[in-house]
Amino acid sequence: MMPHPFYGQNLLAGLTMDYMASLALGDLQVFENMGVVPLFSTTKRGPIYLTLKEALEEGVLRVGEVDEGGSVPELKVENRGDKPVLLLDGEELAGAKQNRVLNTSILVPAKSSLVIPVSCTEAGRWHYETHHFEDSGNIMAHSARSMKARAAAENLEAYTEFRSD
Repeated sequence: MMPHPFYGQNLLAGLTMDYMASLALGDLQVFENMGVVPLFSTTKRGPIYLTLKEALEEGVLRVGEVDEGGSVPELKVENRGDKPVLLLDGEELAGAKQNRVLNTSILVPAKSSLVIPVSCTEAGRWHYETHHFEDSGNIMAHSARSMKARAAAENLEAYTEFRSD
């Protein structure tokens, strides 16, 4: 399967050109082996999007299995709303045939459907508890997310897919 064009793109690609044009770089700040360049904006607000939790609560985002049989490393998301929805790497979704965690951050455009890469967080269950997913309220621990990210990056390079082991 070819990767969706939104996978792996910098999330700034989802921002409007006007907002990006308003950004200015501050002075480089260095401490030991780390440097940070602050970004400043002349606009009064940031990019407009909903979080996973907000979109689910508003009923504009549906997350389910890709089909009735399901596929462990993939889920289907449908954004029925007028705003993009930001899904963050490490967010856990509960329900359907087994709980899953997002393999990468994805900005789901308004009025669109995507198949997204996920990993299982619930070994041993492969039957429906619900037909749709809900936000579990959990974020994968940093150490586990780091291992998952390494595996996904290796698979992206080798197979152009954000799959993890």
